[in-house]
Amino acid sequence: MHSSLWLTALLVVPLLGASGAALGRSKQGLAYAIAVTSASVEMAIGVVIFFLYNSHVAGAQTFDFATRHVLSAPFGLAYDVALDGISLFMVELTAIVVLLALLGGRDKRREPAFVSWLLVLTSLTMGSFIAHDLLEFFIFFELTLVPCYFIIAGWGGKEKNKAALKFFIYTFSASAFLLIGILYLGFSHQHQTGGVLTFAYGVLASTSMTHSTAIWLFVAFAIAFAAKAPIWPLHTWSPLTYAEAPTAGSIELSALLAKLGSYGLLRFAVGLFPLAFADVRPVLLTLAVIGILYGSMLACVAKDLKRFVAYSSLAQMGFITLGVMSGSKIATVGAVLLMFNHGVITIGFFLIIGFIENRRGSYQVADLQGLQGPAPVLAGVFTVVMLASIGLPGLSGFVSEYLILIGTFAVHAWWAVVGAFGVVAAAVYLLWAYQRVFQGRAVGANASIPDASTKERWVLVPIVVLIVALGVFPRPVLDRITPSVQQLIQHVAPSGVTK
Repeated sequence: MHSSLWLTALLVVPLLGASGAALGRSKQGLAYAIAVTSASVEMAIGVVIFFLYNSHVAGAQTFDFATRHVLSAPFGLAYDVALDGISLFMVELTAIVVLLALLGGRDKRREPAFVSWLLVLTSLTMGSFIAHDLLEFFIFFELTLVPCYFIIAGWGGKEKNKAALKFFIYTFSASAFLLIGILYLGFSHQHQTGGVLTFAYGVLASTSMTHSTAIWLFVAFAIAFAAKAPIWPLHTWSPLTYAEAPTAGSIELSALLAKLGSYGLLRFAVGLFPLAFADVRPVLLTLAVIGILYGSMLACVAKDLKRFVAYSSLAQMGFITLGVMSGSKIATVGAVLLMFNHGVITIGFFLIIGFIENRRGSYQVADLQGLQGPAPVLAGVFTVVMLASIGLPGLSGFVSEYLILIGTFAVHAWWAVVGAFGVVAAAVYLLWAYQRVFQGRAVGANASIPDASTKERWVLVPIVVLIVALGVFPRPVLDRITPSVQQLIQHVAPSGVTK
């Protein structure tokens, strides 16, 4: 068992960086330098945790880096953090996202405030992924709405206020169901045991409940996580919000906040209520395949690139939900891997879109044509990211989607068959988008658009490296994910899990 101080550092470093950046207003560029330094330290801590966890893989049937300190026994408040193979890669993704978002999505308007909110959001997101206590998780989970709201409202596009308000109200309202479910579960356990009030994950996982109670609690949790992910039909906030948010905000929302929803669904809804799993599974599998097909159709007709990525993400979140709800170990491992891979892919998409918007002043598809001529590097990286999203063998998207589909097919063949059409649809809308934006003859302002600068190329390099490396050699990641998924599947097994 490794020291929990590593996880505490993940929470503290961004907050210290945010405080330093907020105070660094006296000199231009100082706040940004402090923020990038903090994000680099966060990335370094993430790398250390990744390699420390390696020696724990053989016995990864438990959580690592764990500690619990009760803060207020009467209210059930505790600082309880831990890490396993599922949350490990969400932590790594968070560290990658904040650094690349700062380097590639810099916004010099009121920069100290902007980078401070990004770092605060990083700390809260880290807290959500490492929380091992339900009430603690809910606090971090809800507080992420605050920096997101101010990032969108303060640095977004023309409809930024509408987008920020819709995002906040929509996800905040859905989370009310989660809070009710958590409180009910905690008080129910206290009543059964006659002990103190606790919201510890490991303790509440053994709470006795009737079949109908488990179903209602699963539904309450699922509503909150489906709205955050988003999962169809609770997705309507995402196209406007992704489109109006600044580049760094769009990256955070799609690569990280969406994963909070899918992570919560797997960790808490599936993990805590195995009695309800068999009953709610058909509904969520159906919603997943609808989301895959619906998102694909809307991506085909999207008029701007940010909404295009939003609808593409809706389809990808459908694949993740398909794997999470399949009950298959293989598909669940694929879903966790796709959470990470999709995060990396959307970073690439939004960075390139941001670079194009900075040069062209627009990300409307109608305004763009023939960009591969004047900007071959941007076109080339977009091609790699696009092919990874399609699921081309040899790139990261293929491994995760393949595992999801073969795992789901073994236990729920028809849903897997319908979901497989999403792979074909992805090839259609992604290749068509590439043709409309990058191919053809560049005229007017498109003909003189500059290619990626040296700094931009270095920002894009890690994305290409991760996409190729995880497509060719995913074993180091799979070896860390699989034992933790196996433990969760064994807990859910009484509800009818097979392969």
